[in-house]
Amino acid sequence: MSALIVTLAGIAVIGLVVWWFWLSKPRATRVVSQDAIEIRVKDGTYQPAAIEVAAGQALNLKFVREDATPCAEKVVFDDLGITADLPLNQAKTVAIPGLTPGEHEFTCQMGMYRGRLIARP
Repeated sequence: MSALIVTLAGIAVIGLVVWWFWLSKPRATRVVSQDAIEIRVKDGTYQPAAIEVAAGQALNLKFVREDATPCAEKVVFDDLGITADLPLNQAKTVAIPGLTPGEHEFTCQMGMYRGRLIARP
């Protein structure tokens, strides 16, 4: 009986991890200003993790890394060919060119921290 409980608890934890890292999608923050958008890197997440912008509009993202884990040291925009080092407790601005319509993901170097830019026409 106790082996069954442990097994079910293990399956539940695995399901939670899969949902947290790969399946959950936070609501998008809509950007209407031309100012740099501040993104906090802390507690294993980007905050905000989803940002809605106008397609074709260049923007600046200001990352503030509060998380000392090695995974948070870089931000990678794979489909844009952009990678930036994020110093601890300092702001780092990353210039993003005008985006094509659609979703553009950004992650940490290991792919555990996940965010996305949603470019709307």
